[in-house]
Amino acid sequence: MPMFITGIVALILVAALCVTALRRSSRPKITGLLEGIRFLITLIVVLMLWEPEWRTVIHPEDEPKIAVLWDASGSTSTEDALVPEAMDPDTPVISRKEWIEKALDEKYWKPLEADNKTTVFTESFSAIPEDAEADQKAVSGSDLNSPLEKVLEQHDNLRAVVMISDGDWNLGAPPVSGAQKLLINKVPLFTIPVGSQKRLPDLDLINVTAPTYGIIGENVQIPFTVRSSLDRDVNTVARLRDTKTGQERTKSIRIPAGKEYHDSILWRLESEGSSTLELSIPFVDGELVAKNNMREFIISGKKENLKVLVIESTPRWEYRFIRNALSRDPGVDVDCLLFHPQLGNGDGPDYIQRFPEKLEDLQKYDVVFLGDVGVGNGQLTIEQADLLKGLVENQASGIVFIPGSNGYQESLLKTPLGDLIPVILDKDRPKGISESTASPLALTGEGRGSLLTMLGNSEDENEQIWRDLPGFYWSAAVLKAKGGADVLATHANRRNQYGRIPLLVTKTAGTGKVLFLGHDSAWRWRRGVEDLYHYRFWGQVARWMSYQRNMAAGERVRLYYTPDRPNPGDYVTLNANAFDQYGAPLKDGSVYIDIQSPDGKTNRMTLNESKGSWGAYSGRFRVTLPGEWKLTAGIAGTDAKPVVTNLIAQGQELEKTGQPARPEVLAEMAKIANGQMLTPDQIPEIASIIDALPQRTPLETRVPLWAQLTTMIILIVLMSIFWVGRKLNGTF
Repeated sequence: MPMFITGIVALILVAALCVTALRRSSRPKITGLLEGIRFLITLIVVLMLWEPEWRTVIHPEDEPKIAVLWDASGSTSTEDALVPEAMDPDTPVISRKEWIEKALDEKYWKPLEADNKTTVFTESFSAIPEDAEADQKAVSGSDLNSPLEKVLEQHDNLRAVVMISDGDWNLGAPPVSGAQKLLINKVPLFTIPVGSQKRLPDLDLINVTAPTYGIIGENVQIPFTVRSSLDRDVNTVARLRDTKTGQERTKSIRIPAGKEYHDSILWRLESEGSSTLELSIPFVDGELVAKNNMREFIISGKKENLKVLVIESTPRWEYRFIRNALSRDPGVDVDCLLFHPQLGNGDGPDYIQRFPEKLEDLQKYDVVFLGDVGVGNGQLTIEQADLLKGLVENQASGIVFIPGSNGYQESLLKTPLGDLIPVILDKDRPKGISESTASPLALTGEGRGSLLTMLGNSEDENEQIWRDLPGFYWSAAVLKAKGGADVLATHANRRNQYGRIPLLVTKTAGTGKVLFLGHDSAWRWRRGVEDLYHYRFWGQVARWMSYQRNMAAGERVRLYYTPDRPNPGDYVTLNANAFDQYGAPLKDGSVYIDIQSPDGKTNRMTLNESKGSWGAYSGRFRVTLPGEWKLTAGIAGTDAKPVVTNLIAQGQELEKTGQPARPEVLAEMAKIANGQMLTPDQIPEIASIIDALPQRTPLETRVPLWAQLTTMIILIVLMSIFWVGRKLNGTF
């Protein structure tokens, strides 16, 4: 009201000013026109201060609609839905799908269509296509957001939306996004939860993480995870079986009540090629879901021929027995370089006389054992240390550091190899620590589950073996492990300000691996058992460190990738090493990868050359489907034989039965959309609840005229005409 009065007063004053100016003017016609423009400008300004709006009312031509959206995803097959007596007094518990079918009965929705006042229609969402392949079913899921957006796009004049679901969404945008759009469009949302909020009594084998391949005649470790929703501990058996040969291995396990249980089982590969293995746990009393107690996966058996280089300064006991162990291993080809300070370089079978200076000679080694060796004094040079670092980082080779009492390895800290050593050494004690009594190694939690430290045929047996191993009298002066390193074993009798002293430590470096053993008495493990544990340990070290490098190796191309077992949606990093016809790292050329997906489609990608030469190339692609992906790597423009390998993408089952319903999700959606979450008991009353909603008002739009660009332009033009006119008229 004050603004209205102010505007009227302003118009009166300006009108009086215009009349006065007109009476005093000697040019009444032109002055009258200008004063009329002045008054028009004032009138427009006053009207804009009153904030006028252009109002449009749209009356819908069709009758109001009520959309009933119901969940058809795989999780609705869970049998945990309680049926109210008003719906069916004879069947108290049925599946969620059957409950939804009862809730969609016409008798509950027909009253809303009485007198043609509304139209009710139903639509399903997240249904599994009937012609979908088995692997496609594995990635189907529940999307609660998309059906809300879809119904808004396809239908006008919605009076309300009803959603019947268990609320267990796992695909798409958060459901609150669709609820917010309903709120903006003034469409209330009514949600009806289906299912129990507590998980069904069940044992669920939720994850099996198997390596891509293993070596024939060697054990591989198969980690797995079981989730229990039972109210008691379960003593059962994990059974691993070859589906083709029937060969199997079992392990007794105890699964705690209501928790996730992590364990692993060993499997010995007996033949070359791919095998389909099945890991399962028995169906136990009280369990209601049986199909999630088993998982299948594929693993390949390969022959091996590892190339190992052992470098040492003096022929100490550790060196002698490592050389013997690797020389007698049929899967290992070993070369030794011995820098003897008095007698000169070692000579004889398995010995080389000088360090491989050419890249084509060095790159063939899968693992390098570096003993009590340093730079200078007729041993390694700075350039050779740099080559060893490049071999690890660019060629996916492994390096093993085994220091000794001479303390030569202390000089490596100032070379490129210093960055690879996974521990921080005490520079004040380069010759280590000697003790009068033997000290054992103590496995860490990570060491107890590592294949590197698996000296028995079972985890229980392995624990006892490590407790009984002879100890050591000398150890390196280690302060602590570096960041990102994995400590597998520590000094059992010594500690410092950082805790227990790490003596068996691993770490990744570029595409390769590093291992540090901080004592020189592993040869003493032969006491009473001869070669049993000593040979097994170093053989496992050599194979573990060369695992990536030997995923797929040809004459001129080597291909490896991470992760080994991706899930659909994961990105896979591809690394390749390429060589020319003389075995040297490829300098001029490109490496391609043909990627064939499980549905038969093939795409070619060219890998990017990595920094640092060494013929290293890398790239990445996204796994979109579960199943077997075929990778073919070759050198473009040459007749070099390509290398072929298979990548297995484990299908990740998003839709699982036996999972608890999530009514809290539906409650939040209804609250945001200005609706209500109804209980199953309110289904018979659904028509009266929705019918009580106020009728939707016609769609009304208001355009504020005072805030329009056109208004400002008109004002500016009129003011310009008025100002120029006054100048021309001679009045100021």
